[in-house]
Amino acid sequence: MTKSLRLLLAFALWIGWALPAQAAVTITFWSHELGNSFPHAFFSLRGTVDATGQPVDANYGFTAKSVSPAILMGTVPGRLDISKPFYISTSDAQFSYVMTDAQYGDILALVAAWDDKTGDGHYNLNRRNCVHFVQEAARRLGLAGLDHPELMKKPRSYLKAVASANADRVTVLGMSGKAYLASLTPLPAFGAPIGQVPLAPAVPPAPAPAAPSSATSSTTSRIDS
Repeated sequence: MTKSLRLLLAFALWIGWALPAQAAVTITFWSHELGNSFPHAFFSLRGTVDATGQPVDANYGFTAKSVSPAILMGTVPGRLDISKPFYISTSDAQFSYVMTDAQYGDILALVAAWDDKTGDGHYNLNRRNCVHFVQEAARRLGLAGLDHPELMKKPRSYLKAVASANADRVTVLGMSGKAYLASLTPLPAFGAPIGQVPLAPAVPPAPAPAAPSSATSSTTSRIDS
């Protein structure tokens, strides 16, 4: 091996050691069918931000604030919907996409824009439901084949159509939530011991109500398409 080749190899190894390992946030699109609740579409965000190494583990959907005949009549108040682990495990992971930091920022901006506390939270079954929410997320990622008017109240069928139209750009999963969650590896720690990773929320949490009269299950109060 020549001296110049040895120097080049040493430099390449130094670069590999000196630079932090790169990672990214993956967005996964989910559907939930009739069973213990209404059909629903949502997405999860998981991974680490390239620029900072910040771990991310969150999910967002969109739904009406309350169940009433008013949702059939027109526009009603809506809210972001954060799914619990059991609900996710009983849903289906349809496809995933690895984002750049800029795309991740666009998705967080979408979340803030649809949050009733930081943006416009109105819900309309025909024009602004959970499927429209994930459609806008896919649009911000630059995915194609997103316009399916006949499927905007059918979360699973809509996401399968988008996955099919972008099979060369996304990872088509078609997995049960339980199996998909079991396939995930633990996230790295970020400035804290494992198990105490400070996960910064995408939007500020709402103040806790002073004295709620009754608790409502997230799986039964979710109103979607």
